[in-house]
Parts: sequence; structure tokens; C-alpha cells
Amino acid sequence: MIPASELRAGTAFRHGGELLLATDAEYRVAAGKFGSLVFVKAKVLKTGHLKELRFHPDDKIEDVELERRPMEYLYADGDAFTFMDPESFEQVSLARAAIAPLDRFLQPGMRIPVEFDAGEPVRVVAPEAVELKVVAAPPGLKEHEGTPFKTVVLENGMEILAPQFIKEGDHVRVEVATGKYLERVRKDPRKP
Repeated sequence: MIPASELRAGTAFRHGGELLLATDAEYRVAAGKFGSLVFVKAKVLKTGHLKELRFHPDDKIEDVELERRPMEYLYADGDAFTFMDPESFEQVSLARAAIAPLDRFLQPGMRIPVEFDAGEPVRVVAPEAVELKVVAAPPGLKEHEGTPFKTVVLENGMEILAPQFIKEGDHVRVEVATGKYLERVRKDPRKP
């Protein structure tokens, strides 16, 4: 148990029988009869719903230590995503709510950390960015002929805006949270 004033973004805790993950926590000092409060935005790990909670700084909160294991993504079946432990070959399924926003970036064979609570999988720890191959890209425009970006199609079927120099076969790094192009990834450092 920890005081509510110690809640931080990324802290897993149990409240009202639900397992939550704090996405934002703000301690506000106030004068007068209202006193100080801790405002917490949290995600319900089972459903993905967001909640806004208020606590007094001295309220005791049940913090939860989640076990993190590297898992290999296998396949999706509807809204269930199946992962396998590469050492024990144990398979677990997670709902789309526990995967989002990573669900559109998952590729079979991809290794992703999965967090467990009492042996049950509760969420996937999404990386900040993923690397994907460009499968379709129109030819680039010459300088001063319009926009600096064009629409390209990635191997997962997603369309993003990328610079004019990106061509089919290139690998690009894409931000998971926003789906935005970050940079081109060079596979062979000797080639331009």
C-alpha cells in the first residue's frame, strides 16, 4: 500500500476491484477547507477504458507489481491476440484493449514484453516506435513541385505520410502512439 501522493504515471494499482494503470497523476495543493488532492488519469487494463479519479494525499492505494516477460506474437483471431513464451512455449491471449495502440503494428514473430498479474496477462508494453517495410510508394516529386510528403503503404497495410525520397522497399520507423513517420532505417550502413 502506498499513499495516493506517491502515484505516478506508469504505476499499476488496484481500485474498486479493477486493475488500473496510471497514465497521469497530479498533486494539487489547495488552501482552505477542500485541502490538497491527487488527480489521477488511469486506464482500466482489462477493458482499456479511461477513468479520472481523485484521492486525498493520505489515502492508501494498493499498488501492484506486474511481472514482465518477453513474448512472441503469433496471430490474431478476431479481437484476441495470441502470444507465446519462447522458452516454455506457453500461449496466452489478450483482448484488443490490452494491445492498443500496438495492434495495427503487430507482425508474426515480433517479440514484445507482456505484463502479467498473478499469472494472467494484462497488457502489452508497446515500444515507442516500430520498423516497417514500405510496400508501395509513388515516385517522388522534384524539388519545388508541391508538398514535401507523399502517401506510402506499409507492410501492415497502413498508409502514412512520408518524405518524397522514401521508395518501395525502404524500411521506416513509425511512432506507435500517433502512426507518424519518424525516419528512414538504413539496413546497410555502406549504402546511401
